[in-house]
Amino acid sequence: MKRIYFLLPQIETARKIVDELLLQRIDIDHIHVLAKRGTEMGNLPEASYFQKSDFMPALEQGLLTGGFTGFAAAVVVLAMTGETIFTGVTLLVATLVGAVFGAFVSSMLGSSVGNRQIKPFEKAINEQGAFLMMVDIPRGRIEEIELAIKNKNPEAICEGTEPTIPAFP
Repeated sequence: MKRIYFLLPQIETARKIVDELLLQRIDIDHIHVLAKRGTEMGNLPEASYFQKSDFMPALEQGLLTGGFTGFAAAVVVLAMTGETIFTGVTLLVATLVGAVFGAFVSSMLGSSVGNRQIKPFEKAINEQGAFLMMVDIPRGRIEEIELAIKNKNPEAICEGTEPTIPAFP
């Protein structure tokens, strides 16, 4: 799956595109709309906390960084002490503890920061009142869906795709 972004000038356009996406058999759970805080969105599928914040990317980075750091620390400690009895267990425990700690700290930091992927759209959303629609679609249908949306809604501006959707959208 890939995430495509559409910048929409008004709520009526967003509603039309949601209807078009549903006709194209895109599940409503794969459509996320972001608007200026306080904007009444009616029945549009509002972007969740995970789409608005950097929680998931930060969690993934913290997991990897913490796991690597825990593993490296265990290797250094084992090399310095010369311990060979519990080597495998020590490496495993240190890696897991590092990964959990890294994921926790990093996700807490990421939850207080806006999503890096939507930063370029913040000015249009906050100053012009535009709507950002994020749609997770199968890789093979990107061009088909973009074309269908542009044909029926020429005011919709496709702003590109994200390489892959987050692990837990």
